[in-house]
Amino acid sequence: MDRLGRGGASRPAGQKRHTTEHVYCRLPSWFAAMTFSSGVFKDDQSKLEAHMFKGILIDKDEAGYRVNLTDIDEAQLPAGDVTINVSHSTLNYKDALAITGQSPIVRSFPMVPGIDLAGTVQASDTPEYKVGDNVLLNGWGVGEGHWGGLAQKARLKSEWLIPLPDAFTPAQAMAIGTAGYTAMLSVLALEKHGLTPDHGDVLVTGANGGVGSFAIAILARLGYRVIASTGRVSESEYLHQLGAAQVVDRATLLQPGRPLVKEQWAAAIDSVGSHTLANVCAGIRYRGVVAACGLAQGMEFPGSVAPFILRGVTLAGIDSVTRPRADRLEAWSRLASDLDLALLPLISREVGLSEVIDIAPQLIAGQIRGRVVVDTGR
Repeated sequence: MDRLGRGGASRPAGQKRHTTEHVYCRLPSWFAAMTFSSGVFKDDQSKLEAHMFKGILIDKDEAGYRVNLTDIDEAQLPAGDVTINVSHSTLNYKDALAITGQSPIVRSFPMVPGIDLAGTVQASDTPEYKVGDNVLLNGWGVGEGHWGGLAQKARLKSEWLIPLPDAFTPAQAMAIGTAGYTAMLSVLALEKHGLTPDHGDVLVTGANGGVGSFAIAILARLGYRVIASTGRVSESEYLHQLGAAQVVDRATLLQPGRPLVKEQWAAAIDSVGSHTLANVCAGIRYRGVVAACGLAQGMEFPGSVAPFILRGVTLAGIDSVTRPRADRLEAWSRLASDLDLALLPLISREVGLSEVIDIAPQLIAGQIRGRVVVDTGR
């Protein structure tokens, strides 16, 4: 038995003990404490974990198209002068297309999807925003060419951000998101054309979708008589709760139609495109206006110039992606004053980040009504 209590065959006389055990026994106590106490390595691990966050990551290579909820190192975030702790994001139609790979939305890989986000500034290299400021973002190609909001952190250009209006919590702002913001831009376009409630009915297509839902709610609160076009007439009660005066089946607008039909609506907000948009234009009253803001049916416009040159109809394109800051601030200011926040629970539902990948195909299939708010903390 040796002095460490170990048994074994005795050594021949004069043979030296292996030096390793002597070196081990003579290590200073501070080294042993550093090596084997949990403190140092636990601190290092805590620091490492502090730089990791959850996010949805899309990648594509020779192995195929992959989407996963994974741990991401903060060092992987793209360039930008503001780093944000994202509390809430959304699942938009465009995000669902990116996640499912059904459309080439993503322009570079790997990519974090999410065209909307709201959160708190974690770090800032610009005097415009300071640590702790609440901010939000819509558009700017985020989630397509620059990492987006479906993660717990984001790093962005400060010029893409606007302050979160005091009227909204981050969750409420994301319940509104790009859909509500686009709807308000569309309403503003109608107003700037001179439209007022006494001019007549306003048609809203894609009424059960995010943009359509908000367009109905805003227009109704402003005093307009709203006609809602939808493929889900069974949900008419929902549309009436938002403020629609009448609900019509979209089937009357889906198929190829005539260049001009009976004048029916003073204006329209269309998020569908294709034959629907062409038929809407054909039925607009003299010198009416149509705000085109979506392409759910398709990007093509199989229409005629007849409504424009014979009735003086205006087709106003609504870009929400690269809109100037002044327009964004105006739209969000108007949302604060002209949207009934009590309707948000009716229009939106909240899910966790862990549920997004499974829900995306349902959104593409038209099985989800209104908005999907994403709590990145769960």
